[in-house]
Amino acid sequence: MTDHLKLPVVVVAGLHDDERRQAVDELLHRCIDAVVLHHDLRDASFGVVHRQLRDQQRFFGNAEAPLSNDCSCCALREDLLPELLRIADAGQHGLAIVELWGGSDPHPAVELIAGGEVGDRCLDEAVELAGVVTAVDPLRLVGELSVPDELVEHGEHTAGQDTRTRAEALAHQIEYATVLAVPSARADEDTPERRAGLAMLRQLHATARVVPLATGALIRAALGGFDVAAARDRVNPAIAQLPQPQDRAGVATLVWERRRPLHPARFHEALEHLVPAAQRSRGRFWLANRPESMFAWDAAGANLAVEDCGPWLATLSDADWDDYPPTRRAAAALDWHPLHGDRMQQLAFTAEGLDVDGITELLDSCLLTDAELTAGEDGWKALPDAFEDLLDPIL
Repeated sequence: MTDHLKLPVVVVAGLHDDERRQAVDELLHRCIDAVVLHHDLRDASFGVVHRQLRDQQRFFGNAEAPLSNDCSCCALREDLLPELLRIADAGQHGLAIVELWGGSDPHPAVELIAGGEVGDRCLDEAVELAGVVTAVDPLRLVGELSVPDELVEHGEHTAGQDTRTRAEALAHQIEYATVLAVPSARADEDTPERRAGLAMLRQLHATARVVPLATGALIRAALGGFDVAAARDRVNPAIAQLPQPQDRAGVATLVWERRRPLHPARFHEALEHLVPAAQRSRGRFWLANRPESMFAWDAAGANLAVEDCGPWLATLSDADWDDYPPTRRAAAALDWHPLHGDRMQQLAFTAEGLDVDGITELLDSCLLTDAELTAGEDGWKALPDAFEDLLDPIL
């Protein structure tokens, strides 16, 4: 292989096609010898991926690849990674821009690029991840986080069995990237709707850099570097830092933290009010009848996903703590409680017109009462397993 610098790679995601393409074009035309790689998944349901390459002058290298195992990540591994390695080895381009399909989650794509292999070669020998950008239109954001439309209804799905909602995809794209590219606005376009959308962006991902398009700022932000491990931790429900309480431009964030366990039946009954109460909600919680397990809460567009994240560290022996990464152990130690250890309720709700008091009152009513608390863990485990429709039954 010719001895040359590693090829910088910028990943651009975005459900909003016009804004994503504008961001890609801006990067392409502001960097000498840049190339764009795009995998078009419009025929994902038929098991076909269309690969397109282009530079400032022309399209080239177009090809079709099979969508094996109904897995878009498999297609990227089998086609994108070899192309990136080929471009890096050729040494003719100064930047590779990976434009993801509309509904694609940037997280798995970035992990592939950062740790992928082609044959007996590691991709990171030839390329380096320079940045991850999500392009989004603030005017559309609040509305699209409020509806349960599925990606497949709009032709934005990434595989035949992709059942995610547009709101879920949009939220995850925003929360993973470190740069959020938005259309620049004239003074007369500074409307309440746009201000609400920008407030939503900043509350969903407070540490991201929000960059206006067509100002020249994107290229500098996009090449600022990307910490894959930090991004992984940021979206890991077991240790993710939740948004801070805020209220700006009509958009508010409530962070509900309590130490008592939740009564499974009362909490399950409250879901029909809690899930649609916010455009976006996320966090972790523990149920009285499942005291060993941490559960992740992930809701957007009135659709809730609950995931078992494994045991709370308080339920493990000291020796078993070594099986968990230092970030997880540090997070547990930081919030340690003398009775409950690291077990706690941490849920964040973000919405335009959020009923902070109403949600807080409803959530508090789901906690065990003083009388229920005295039954102890043996008594809690006898409570009805109301979450068996969302989780595997207790064995």
